[in-house]
Amino acid sequence: MFKAEGLITPVVTALTETEEFNKKEYQAFIDHLIKAGVHGIFPLGTNGEFYAFSAKEKLEIIEAAVEAVQGRVPVYAGTGCVTTKETIELSKAVQQMGGVDCLSIITPYFVKASQADLIEHYSAIAEAVDMPILLYNIPARTGNSIDWKTVKTLAKYENIIGIKDSSGNFDNMLKYIENTDPRLNVLAGSDSLILWALMAGGTGAISGCSNVFPELMVSIYNYWKEGNIEKANESQKKIRAFRNVMQMGNPNSVVKLAVNMRGYHVGPARQPSNCTDPAIKKALEDVFKLYE
Repeated sequence: MFKAEGLITPVVTALTETEEFNKKEYQAFIDHLIKAGVHGIFPLGTNGEFYAFSAKEKLEIIEAAVEAVQGRVPVYAGTGCVTTKETIELSKAVQQMGGVDCLSIITPYFVKASQADLIEHYSAIAEAVDMPILLYNIPARTGNSIDWKTVKTLAKYENIIGIKDSSGNFDNMLKYIENTDPRLNVLAGSDSLILWALMAGGTGAISGCSNVFPELMVSIYNYWKEGNIEKANESQKKIRAFRNVMQMGNPNSVVKLAVNMRGYHVGPARQPSNCTDPAIKKALEDVFKLYE
């Protein structure tokens, strides 16, 4: 069964100034990330603005990512939608396309879902789609949180291979690691918890910050893998200043602005969440000096 591990980038989606998909810049940026050492490419995560695109655009973006990766690292594709029906349809289309190693499926959002609803939702998807599935928990954005007992119940489906936890609650992540099923891969979705998740038994991270500082974020995992916890911790602590700036606006829009400022032409975020605040730009300029 597929193993979700390492430092995975939820890659920002390159757009033109008129907010159309920019395939050329997107593929060039993915190539840059792979050469910087990331262990996986994840189109249409939160940092990829999955919420901003139509189903047709999503398939175009995923196909472009697969084409750019060329089998060098695993591809994780975000196919979670608000309804079960739409999620299954998009997931099946991605399966038919080929080239994607794992689906990341966020909980439904806007609609309030009970744990029983989530079990029904993910069970229907797992039964309908013959691909590895990574659950995605990000309650601050969705309003829905996946309880560890729900994860334990869903572990009966072999193609549900793990969960990304972006709750920011370390105890919640520990419950996934300690109380569900040892075969499940638990990945940190909060960049401040990468090392601690690994030390507690997690298998990796899906790191928004790795769009901006791929080598630094990869080094957390690589140093941990080598057993050099001191060096891993040094790398982990270095990201704090940048994460503080992320909180000044919509975090993934700040990440996209930062990528542009680092010289990669990924374009604006789709309105209404484009980041144009001069104070944020100035704060990023100051933070970049710390990484020179």
